Amino acid sequence: MPVLLSLDTFWPTTGMFPQEFIISFSALMSIGNVKILCSNVKGLCIEKSTKTDPVDFEPLVDTEFEHTEGQMQRDELKIPVTSACHLRFLIKSGFDHFCFHSYRQC
Repeated sequence: MPVLLSLDTFWPTTGMFPQEFIISFSALMSIGNVKILCSNVKGLCIEKSTKTDPVDFEPLVDTEFEHTEGQMQRDELKIPVTSACHLRFLIKSGFDHFCFHSYRQC
């Protein structure tokens, strides 16, 4: 089941890096790619956990975005199909203060 957050839903982040947030699903989910919509994010790492609690994360993807002055960054991060109960998004660096706007898991 895909998860889609509306464009009105976002996580504002400012200050020092790294910053992280965890998204937990109600059950084990199959994941094949993650669509990202953000602004001013430079380095992003996504990790997964298959445990009931959000522990023992394993890396899924580590990427760097291009700077898109005044534009939203949109990307689809393809990963080998896997399962996860939790996804941890680690924003390692940014081009400026930014808001991580939304994501879609497919």
